[in-house]
Amino acid sequence: MSRPSSQRPRRPATPPPDDLEPYPHDRFDPALGHHDGIHFEGTDFSGVHAEGGAFLECVLTDAALDDAHLEGSRWSESRWERVHGAGLALQEGALADTTFDGCRLAAVSAWGASWRDVTVVGGKVDFLNLRGAALRDVAFVDCVVTELDLQETTVDGLTFEGCTLVAPEFGRGRYARLDLSGAQLREPRGLAGLRGATLSRGQVIELADALAAELGIVVAD
Repeated sequence: MSRPSSQRPRRPATPPPDDLEPYPHDRFDPALGHHDGIHFEGTDFSGVHAEGGAFLECVLTDAALDDAHLEGSRWSESRWERVHGAGLALQEGALADTTFDGCRLAAVSAWGASWRDVTVVGGKVDFLNLRGAALRDVAFVDCVVTELDLQETTVDGLTFEGCTLVAPEFGRGRYARLDLSGAQLREPRGLAGLRGATLSRGQVIELADALAAELGIVVAD
């Protein structure tokens, strides 16, 4: 299916440089607030408090982020590969030109965050809270996302390609260039608030009863 003409091409993510400095410790030490050109391979971020930290051209590989506090942190030209964890706090953080590849995360709190040129490829995210966030040119590709909260979110370019969204919730947001046509939607909520979004014809037919119910329309057989 051709993409709507209003959907501008996404800028390819800028890969981090190859000559990254290996992080010298098994466990992350938040004492240094700014990290530039670091490779965190197998690093344990579990339970750390690194609120407001800055990460430029960094790579996280096989890192553990259970209950990691990264509120207000800033990530630019970075990459997360096969990271895992539950209870990750990213609210009010800023992500730019960053890629998540094959990650397995749960209970991710990213409300009020700012994401620009972010790509999520493969993997699974359970309970992703992006309520009130600002998303610009963000793409989810070939992944599963459950309990995605996009209420009150400001969107200017958000696509889902080959994704399964389980119980996503919409409403009271601004959804410019939100393209759901490449996703499988299971039990979505807040369909009546999707003004401005793009759905495939098949999705509209499939979701007709749910949309009618939300609008209080009685469908006669």
